[in-house]
Amino acid sequence: MHAEHLHLWQHNHVFGQEQRRPGEQRTLIVIAITAAMMVIEIGTGLLFGSMALLADGLHMASHAAALGIAAFAYIYARKHAKNTDFSFGTGKVNALAGFSGAILLVIFALIMAWESLARMLDPVSIAFDQAIAVAVIGLIVNGASVLILGAEHGHEHGHEHHGEHGHAHHQDHNLHSAYLHVLADALTSLLAIFALLTGKYFGWVLMDPLMGIVGAVLVARWSWRLLETTSAVLVDRQGPETIRSKIRTAIEQDSQDRVSDLHLWSIGPDMYAAAISVVSHDPKSPLEIKKLLPSHCGLAHVTVEINPCCTQGAHT
Repeated sequence: MHAEHLHLWQHNHVFGQEQRRPGEQRTLIVIAITAAMMVIEIGTGLLFGSMALLADGLHMASHAAALGIAAFAYIYARKHAKNTDFSFGTGKVNALAGFSGAILLVIFALIMAWESLARMLDPVSIAFDQAIAVAVIGLIVNGASVLILGAEHGHEHGHEHHGEHGHAHHQDHNLHSAYLHVLADALTSLLAIFALLTGKYFGWVLMDPLMGIVGAVLVARWSWRLLETTSAVLVDRQGPETIRSKIRTAIEQDSQDRVSDLHLWSIGPDMYAAAISVVSHDPKSPLEIKKLLPSHCGLAHVTVEINPCCTQGAHT
């Protein structure tokens, strides 16, 4: 074979990662909103003595950093999509950013819990009216951020598939991380308002740090879920059983071909790579096997190995 003809059997590993993802522009908008509100809430939380308000501001600080990571991941994955140093493209940058964001969520949940416990042991006076006003503004800002990211996030969840471990495999983990951050912000703002109102009208001053602890627990639970799904992608855990079953069925039905080995792993949002070994008495070509595979399962890169099966081997 002449070298000039080799390109007919070669292909790139970009898999659409050079295109701007829908969540990128939304994330940049939310970063600007979050950073501005973060400065206001941290400053007023310190000024008015509200732990719930300060926790909300610190939470926003973590989310501004996490959203920055998300935006960087979108841009980096797009700019380096054609870099051949990435064996299967830059799709996993998305999961790496989501994993990093989840770790930040855990860290700031611990900080919130620690500061809340400290305020329980050593209460401080709270300027309730001013703190409530700022918390309401924070809730409005956070609600707007949830709406900005929420439409695209809902679209992603509408296309999820769950494997045998119950984890979501078919989503933009970067966008999911950003959405969880702004949702957690909205929750902590709501808890802050509730705590401040009960403190003002019922004298339940301890409700303020207690809501900080409640918020920390809820955020930690969300972050754990995200850590599970993103780590599964980063360590190349087997893809969903539903897709693997469809692959086996497509190859084995109406033939004596049998799938002897199948590896399926995520290489990016909505994208999977597969390595398939087929044993057959009447071997087909790899191209024929590939034509049998389902087209709606996100199989972006497929390698097929054909193994002829001798009669003696069939009976062993």
